[in-house]
Amino acid sequence: MIYRSILLFVAVLCIAACQTEKKEINLPKTDLASAPLIPKPIKTIPTGSAFGLDAGTAIYTTTTDPEFEKVGQFLSDQIKSKIGLALAVNNPSEATLERLIYINQSDSVELESPEAYQLYIKKDSILLNAKTAAGAFRGVQTLRQLIPEKSNDTLTDRPMWVIPSGKIIDAPKFGYRGSMLDVARHFFTVEEVKKYIDALAYYKFNTLHLHLSDDQGWRIEIKSWPKLTEVGGASEVGGGEGGFYTQEQYKDIVAYAADRHITIVPEIDMPGHTNAASLSYPFLHYAGAETPRVRTDMKVGYSSFDAQKDTVYSFLDDVIGEIADMSPGPYFHIGGDESHVTKKSDYILFVEKVEKIVQKHNKRMIGWNEIAQADIDASSIAHFWNEPENAVKAAENGSKIIMSPAKKTYLDMKYDSISEYGLTWAGYIPVDVAYQWDPATYVEGLPTESILGIEAPLWSETISNSTELEYLAFPRVIGYAELGWSPSEHLNWDDYKKRLAAQVPYLEAMQINYYPTKLVDWKKE
Repeated sequence: MIYRSILLFVAVLCIAACQTEKKEINLPKTDLASAPLIPKPIKTIPTGSAFGLDAGTAIYTTTTDPEFEKVGQFLSDQIKSKIGLALAVNNPSEATLERLIYINQSDSVELESPEAYQLYIKKDSILLNAKTAAGAFRGVQTLRQLIPEKSNDTLTDRPMWVIPSGKIIDAPKFGYRGSMLDVARHFFTVEEVKKYIDALAYYKFNTLHLHLSDDQGWRIEIKSWPKLTEVGGASEVGGGEGGFYTQEQYKDIVAYAADRHITIVPEIDMPGHTNAASLSYPFLHYAGAETPRVRTDMKVGYSSFDAQKDTVYSFLDDVIGEIADMSPGPYFHIGGDESHVTKKSDYILFVEKVEKIVQKHNKRMIGWNEIAQADIDASSIAHFWNEPENAVKAAENGSKIIMSPAKKTYLDMKYDSISEYGLTWAGYIPVDVAYQWDPATYVEGLPTESILGIEAPLWSETISNSTELEYLAFPRVIGYAELGWSPSEHLNWDDYKKRLAAQVPYLEAMQINYYPTKLVDWKKE
């Protein structure tokens, strides 16, 4: 397969070379190493020349895998959206071909991880090597960041966008790089979720965790239990009308994310944070918890399922089964935090029984770090947010850990005393504090090999639309992208903040409402 791909690349390159003989273009000197890429690649080797992206460019891909063709079409669509240039994809009849972007499925032993890629940029060609379509997609994001906003119209008789030449070798530090969006405290529309997915994809995230249920609202249609949305979906913090995703809408979100090589991780929070479910079906309610009612406040810790009832587990078998059938990713998140009114013995019993239900539906259980109190299987994942001892305990059990320390990664915390939205219970998290820590060393005694990755959760008590969501997420989530992807030795605040400042054109083109912290010298036109 690799030889056939190389032969095609060489053949098309020869056609392009013959076309370019008619006129030599004097491209400006460049420095690929100074490009403000986020996340920062493992290795960047500049060669000082440039590739001229213009109407004479075409995109070709490995054609033996339709997923690679989809990556090529995605790149074409994004180039057209950014600069208005329409590039053909895998069109052998292209008569005006002068330069080539080739996305190649490679079996190179140097591509050690599934998301690794190699980018070779020369005067007349760009070659992107990857073993998987996911790796090719990550490389495409790098290429998107290298395309300037403005063309250099002095080089030829048509617009040309100058891309610095050189070689980029890259792969992620962690296999799991995510953000969480709480759609339970406030509901977010399908289009709002998709917009967030687009921005996450641009910075090489590969996971979006959706917090689909809580005390204030239930947000996913369960056909076998319709009152969950009829009753539980009709409220939210502050007294709004709430809302929910039909199963078709949820599938649409999952498919949209998958096209961007992002896995959706669904979460049904339990045994606490269950008021909306118990309000919908009172038999779920634990007698020692507060009586279910419509909740529009921000309190936590007062609700619980009854861990002793078999009917509760029958209910959860249906719920988990329906959601698992719509979620092709490997994970199902059961929440498990702040279940303060649940007896400890009941909590442990509940986690162990629900873990078996999750496994029955062919998923790996994720739960907040409290689940380490139970005898969980080594395949289950502990999501660290506030108890390092439970993270270490889970790792000793053989479980992987997702790093989301509240004091560093909670996007719902305010930046400072004057920021408009957010809470402060975990402290202020300015942009520099959000960036200046290393997930690999943050918890003492936690081996690096036990860390699955990093996630930045965005709880939604104080936000209710995309504008407010973006205010809290950006620019901090961009830094988390680098913490999850780039080697630890590349994590340097002074270098990063310069590259962050250069993200303004993208943020403004996407109409992302970022917080303009004074810690960064933003580069505005």
